[in-house]
Amino acid sequence: MGRGVYGLPDRQVSERHSFAEAAKKVPNGIICLLSALRFHNLTTQSPFEVWMALDRKAWQPRPRPGLAFRFYRFSGNALTAGVERHVVDGVPVRVYGVSKTVADCFKFRNKVGLDVALEALREAWRNKRATSDELWRYAKICRVANVMQPYLESLS
Repeated sequence: MGRGVYGLPDRQVSERHSFAEAAKKVPNGIICLLSALRFHNLTTQSPFEVWMALDRKAWQPRPRPGLAFRFYRFSGNALTAGVERHVVDGVPVRVYGVSKTVADCFKFRNKVGLDVALEALREAWRNKRATSDELWRYAKICRVANVMQPYLESLS
């Protein structure tokens, strides 16, 4: 499947297989932003790259043929807060939770687009996947509370 990543020829492959492969290739990375939205089924966007968060001092893997990555640097509490552990195709995968992902989308709104951040907020609220307290907590951690405040007030 790739350098250092092996799989049986008759294995069952899920739609989330790229996340399992990414977790194997970048063990200290965390699935974030558009990829995390896709993991939680909160967006219509389908990125061709796996978006991963790395510590600001962590080693960044070199690009290789196969799976494409896009890395973002996080530090401190913004890196460690809101991480969920899931098992995809037998591989443990770390993914940011719904509320943390929505806050991250507002933090990186220039990269993902404000429309994507608003769509994620609406979908999380409509499907009752995030509460206003959780969203507010992660907005403070990501330092986007002032940006998110008007949108959270309009939902309530």
